[in-house]
Amino acid sequence: MRFSNKSYTITEYGGFTRGVSLSGYQSLPEKTFDALESFILANTSNAETEAVELLSLSARRGIGKIITARNYVGLITMTDGTVIEILPKIAGGDISDGDTKRIFLEMLKTLKDVTFKDFNISNLHTDRMSLLEIFIKMFLDEVSILTKQGLKAAYTSVEANERFYKGKLLASQNIKYNLINQDRFFVCFDDFSINRPENRLIKSTLRFLLKQTTDSRNRRDAIRLLMFFEGVDYSASYESDFSKCINDRSMSHYVKALSWCRVFLRGNSFTAFAGSEVALALLFPMEKVFESFVASKFRRHIGDRANLRTQDTRYSLFDSPTRAFALRPDIVTEFSDRTIVMDTKWKLLSDNSRNFGISQSDMYQMYAYSKKYDADKILLLYPHSDRISRSEFKYSSEDKVNVEVVFIDLRDADKSITNLIAKVC
Repeated sequence: MRFSNKSYTITEYGGFTRGVSLSGYQSLPEKTFDALESFILANTSNAETEAVELLSLSARRGIGKIITARNYVGLITMTDGTVIEILPKIAGGDISDGDTKRIFLEMLKTLKDVTFKDFNISNLHTDRMSLLEIFIKMFLDEVSILTKQGLKAAYTSVEANERFYKGKLLASQNIKYNLINQDRFFVCFDDFSINRPENRLIKSTLRFLLKQTTDSRNRRDAIRLLMFFEGVDYSASYESDFSKCINDRSMSHYVKALSWCRVFLRGNSFTAFAGSEVALALLFPMEKVFESFVASKFRRHIGDRANLRTQDTRYSLFDSPTRAFALRPDIVTEFSDRTIVMDTKWKLLSDNSRNFGISQSDMYQMYAYSKKYDADKILLLYPHSDRISRSEFKYSSEDKVNVEVVFIDLRDADKSITNLIAKVC
């Protein structure tokens, strides 16, 4: 049962207060705030997660505790039904939440092994739907396609006390249960049925999402789709059924729907999260998302003109006595006559920040790349920022190391990247 229909939308570096008003922050009910705080603490202290930068917890005199979003973007659904939506901070004062979600979803599509690579984002009503409802709709559309192709049936072993003899008699069970009722037979037989693990998981996901959705269309579609699974049980053990799923050519049309089942039933996103106060956490580190998105765009526009590698590990800072301190530039592009090394940084630069907000450690990295790769171009790529007046600029050293800072406008990333390719390649 859903206890709350409250939804909150914030952007990176926005956040929440605990029941008090503060400019730039939204007020959360104390109970919800405390549950979110528990989630933060569980993931900060858990070495198996990467959620240290997920959300930050601080305090302000006269205000109390404050939760601030960091570099993770996506959604959190609390066990009381509260939905928290965290959107990326995309430059442009006139950009709407709907456009922000559209851009974010297009960026997510470039991540490895994401569930909705082929999904047409333009068909979604991002202006009126939350990220949760968008993800639910994607799943429902996949299940709808699946039902049109037909649910797969399979032979399953069944043990039952039947009125008619079939299959194999289980003697010991038959004596136990039918010593008096001799008109029955305790037998084991193979039943050709749609009650197989894959269908149980999909049905269980539909039931779970009926408790989560507040969108009338999603609710209607989920109820309609459940009718196709009338002969299917709900999963008694998600992990057991996932382990029994068959992954072969005959089940290829199930792949996308089952991927969504893993997302919703296991909470599988980019990173694993802990915490009993959260029903679902689908959160993505924007550093990785931005890197993947830019690399994908470069690969698409360069085509076969160059060899493009991501997370290249050919060089280390030191080679003796053994290789140590590996260098790992985000993108290395090798043409026949030149090499271009690029690093992406998810950060909004500003005229008002020291060195525009570029960190010293990032520049150390770029300097090392220049020396080791003997690159013709070294580029630092940032998302476009309205806070900075320059479209690009360069840092140069006496030993001829040049680092160019370039901005990618996510509102028209293809144009930004084609212009950059034309200039440097």
